[in-house]
Amino acid sequence: MKELVEYIVKSLVIDENSVSVTETEDEGAVVVHVFVAPDDMGRVIGKAGKIASSIRTIVQSISSRQHKKVVVKFGE
Repeated sequence: MKELVEYIVKSLVIDENSVSVTETEDEGAVVVHVFVAPDDMGRVIGKAGKIASSIRTIVQSISSRQHKKVVVKFGE
C-alpha cells in the first residue's frame, strides 16, 4: 500500500522530494502516514477533502480484497 499511496501523492504535488510515506501497524490495522511540504498540502487534501477521500477509497478498495484494514492519515 505504501508504494501505491506514494505514487499517487507524488503525482499530485510540486515538490516530490518532500513527500514521505511511512507504514506502521496498529491494533490489527495498517496505518499509512503521508507527509508533504506545507505548500503542497492543499493539493493532496483537495477542495473539501475530496482528493484525500478518493485516495482513501482507492486504498480501502484494494485492501478489502486482501482482507486487511488500511487507514491513510495526512500530515505536514
